[in-house]
Amino acid sequence: MENDELDNIIELNDEDGNVVKFEFLDLVELDGEEYVVLLPVVGEGEEGDGEVVILRLESTDEEAGEESYVGVEDEQILSKVFQIFKEKYKDEFNFMDED
Repeated sequence: MENDELDNIIELNDEDGNVVKFEFLDLVELDGEEYVVLLPVVGEGEEGDGEVVILRLESTDEEAGEESYVGVEDEQILSKVFQIFKEKYKDEFNFMDED
């Protein structure tokens, strides 16, 4: 069971070059683009805020199968992707409203 959880963990470098671990939750397609929904992995004894990170998937070398993740600045796109994610997983996650 523990190995299954590790299969969903990806490591990315932040803007300062630090390695940050995320749990891959889903891949969402919107308007011909693909977006990954990630949850930051917190260390033992730490408590996360439960906020997901949404990044756009960009192919850097299609022949080699290389991809990169790009930050999304457009709040409307982020909202649409998150709404798709919430609808898809409404029975699996307990989403909190920001209101």
